[in-house]
Amino acid sequence: MFAELPTATLSAFAQWRALTGRIVRTMVMKGELAVAIVTPLVFTVGFYLPLRYVMKVFQGIDYAQFVMPIIVLQTMAFTMMSNAQLAALESVTGFTTRLQTMPIGALVPLTARICAGMVRSVTSLTAALLFGHMIGFRFVAGLEQAVLFCAFSLAIGTVLAIGADTLGSLSKNPESLSQALTLPTLIFGMLSCGFVPEKSFPEWIQPFVRNQPISQFSFALADMAHNGVTWQVLWVPLAWLGGLAIAFVPLAVWASVRRA
Repeated sequence: MFAELPTATLSAFAQWRALTGRIVRTMVMKGELAVAIVTPLVFTVGFYLPLRYVMKVFQGIDYAQFVMPIIVLQTMAFTMMSNAQLAALESVTGFTTRLQTMPIGALVPLTARICAGMVRSVTSLTAALLFGHMIGFRFVAGLEQAVLFCAFSLAIGTVLAIGADTLGSLSKNPESLSQALTLPTLIFGMLSCGFVPEKSFPEWIQPFVRNQPISQFSFALADMAHNGVTWQVLWVPLAWLGGLAIAFVPLAVWASVRRA
């Protein structure tokens, strides 16, 4: 009866497309993409309004231009935490184990989660730039630097999401994982040059504030938006990003394909 039917062939691309579509549809139905749009608005209002007058009067800083990089970075951190929760939920509910018993490519679930996270990142970044435009943020350095700004922001979000996916795959408690990721995000964000200039910090902590990755990322993004970034500024954040990728990617692959 079934002799004339064609032999089924496995396609990693089709599997990736199905799993990615499943996650994206879930994000739409549960309102996660709507939250991804609202979150940059909360960051923009919460970060810009309290300090704009002080920074303009006492520091002479156009705060809309100054604070936009850290708003974007915090938006990417939100994507990171969402990816961690997704990976943890799939692990706890047994979905990951179920996929491992099926003829699915070993890296397909991981790449599907990361690509779905990219959809969330693009949505949040677009919203952040629109809200930033409303408060006065502009890409002064031209189209090429604006494209570089967006690409670099998404690259940061992707690398952070890969690291968070590792923790999610190993976690047994999605709720506590989210809380654990919030603390370092706040510490590195507040102790950075993204909110206030380096000179506003006590002298003893300025070396840490200046050289930690969030500050270096914000320096590069600020230059991309204003005067155009130079290699002298860009190589340090690229080194941070490359180092994090080298550390996170093998761990994420191991955590995704390991069997409990």
